[in-house]
Amino acid sequence: MFGTRSVGNLIRVAGACRQKHSLPDLPYEYSALEPVISREIMSLHHSKHHATYVANLNAAEEKLAAAQAKGDIQTIINLAPALKFNGGGHINHSIFWQNLSASGGKPSATLAKAIEQDFGSLDNMKNQLAAASVAVQGSGWGWLGYNKQMRKLQIATCVNQDPLQATTGLIPLFGIDVWEHAYYLQYKNVRADYVKAIFEVANWNDISSRYENALK
Repeated sequence: MFGTRSVGNLIRVAGACRQKHSLPDLPYEYSALEPVISREIMSLHHSKHHATYVANLNAAEEKLAAAQAKGDIQTIINLAPALKFNGGGHINHSIFWQNLSASGGKPSATLAKAIEQDFGSLDNMKNQLAAASVAVQGSGWGWLGYNKQMRKLQIATCVNQDPLQATTGLIPLFGIDVWEHAYYLQYKNVRADYVKAIFEVANWNDISSRYENALK
């Protein structure tokens, strides 16, 4: 659940940020992840869907600033869903693009050791993350995250565009977008095939770096 405290924190952070958000450039061409993810999907996903989250987040923050200036508490409260949805969409996709790479790679020694400790093997972790992602009802995300308090890796899912850390407290390492716009043009209604294939373009250098930063 996205609790009252998390919504309040998001509103305060958004209110403190007056600089407009922008659509991040991809670190590769739209066609770079083929055949796993087609150029058409990547183009629409990045230039249309993510761009819309950014535009709507900026609009919501402008309304928030105006409401705060007027002391309009009702409007501030009413803006919480738009801030959560569009802010989460921007956060999630900014991680997602970096999580992917045509070169793939493999987990660092530090991450590989943690995966073996917490899941038994890399294959077990992939299977558990895939199963959780496929099982998301409707739209959402499957995540490999790090629980800083328990000092262990965990798998979690979030509905819609709820951001992992604000929702669960887990630090996001690797996210799988299971909204239909992420795969339907290519994989139709077979989400499981898309989820299985996406591990072929997982950027383990980025995932490993996120893990090692989370340990600090």
